[in-house]
Amino acid sequence: MNSLSKSEKKNAVIETYLNSPERQRKLYRRTLITVIFSQIFGGAGLAAGITVGALLAQDMMGTDKFSGVPTALFTLGSAAAALLVGRFSQKLGRRIGLGMGFVAGGLGALGVVAAALADSLVLLLISLLVYGAGTATNLQARYAGTDLASPKQRATAASMAMVFTTLGAVAGPNLVNVMGSFALSIGVPSLAGPFLLAAVAYLLAGAVLLIFLNPDPLLIANAIAENNSKGSTGSSNGTLGEAAKRGITLGAVVMILTQIVMVAIMTMTPVHMKHHGHGLSEVGLVIGFHIGSMYLPSLITGVLVDKVGRTVMAMASGVTLLLAGIIAATAPNDSMVMLIIALCLLGIGWNFGLISGTALIVDSTTPSDRAKVQGSVDVLIALAGASGGALSGMVVAGTSYSTLSYIGGFLALLLIPIMFWLKAKK
Repeated sequence: MNSLSKSEKKNAVIETYLNSPERQRKLYRRTLITVIFSQIFGGAGLAAGITVGALLAQDMMGTDKFSGVPTALFTLGSAAAALLVGRFSQKLGRRIGLGMGFVAGGLGALGVVAAALADSLVLLLISLLVYGAGTATNLQARYAGTDLASPKQRATAASMAMVFTTLGAVAGPNLVNVMGSFALSIGVPSLAGPFLLAAVAYLLAGAVLLIFLNPDPLLIANAIAENNSKGSTGSSNGTLGEAAKRGITLGAVVMILTQIVMVAIMTMTPVHMKHHGHGLSEVGLVIGFHIGSMYLPSLITGVLVDKVGRTVMAMASGVTLLLAGIIAATAPNDSMVMLIIALCLLGIGWNFGLISGTALIVDSTTPSDRAKVQGSVDVLIALAGASGGALSGMVVAGTSYSTLSYIGGFLALLLIPIMFWLKAKK
């Protein structure tokens, strides 16, 4: 009975939004603010694995050959989490799906710390898989901002949800030495220090969403769509049409290719720098610039995607990633400036691809299938990142960092002919 009254209460809240555009706009703004705060914490959480994950594995395994494995593992974990977060969000709303995803990421980060303390490789590998849930959730949170956005606001909404990740994501790598010193002071290996920060950050991000993302934007958007479709003669069975499938394919291809290239080059940069005498603080500085470039351009990217078009910005992503690969490949080993420029371009190219691809996915779905489709696409993105991370170490071990960078750059350039082909295909 108590459960029934809760259900009735929830339905009554939803009813108040159905015929009130003003309330819908207010909820849209409130949702963006809530997601922004969660993303600040989430950005700090994801930075730990990117900055020291490969170095921690290298230290525990005693070889460079498998230094791409941590990135591959937490990316594989993010693939499984993306599917679960998408399904839970579709059934229960963004609040539960995203909130629990961040909590899982925080528990995984604590597991990495425990693995470093126990010097347990098995526990490290398992914990990195669970830690990946935070990465997937951090990425999927961008969709929450689009649920109540108009078609001309969608890319801007996604970018606003992402841009504040910059604050945490840039701070995270630059706190590597501080967290390393803190970890040593409490008897934890220094490379596990950033994962202490990740645990706290992810748990706080989850708490923000679970407490404040209410009423749930996806549930409201779904109710509005159902209300608007009453009396419509169109199909309401949720089956995707050809145009929708093509849009989803376009969006997925853009995000998958950019993810492979970005993860592969980013993963091996800290190892490459360490081999050439750069310290942990210098690695943190370069990765900090990179992560900032992944998210900060969102201030402009979303507007550009909405104004000049999804396809144009997807092609711009390919060209930018090509430049990143060429500069990384040709940068002198002792040049911090050139590495920073290369990694900044790598982040910007990824940003262009992610936001244009996200807009294509949102354009091609409805609230009744959106979260499920988004989760499935993010699984493919995560698997692509896992492949890039795992293969990057082997490519560098067999050839060089320069070869990896060239391969990545020219792979990204394939976006241009692929976009023309898929757009022309009917």
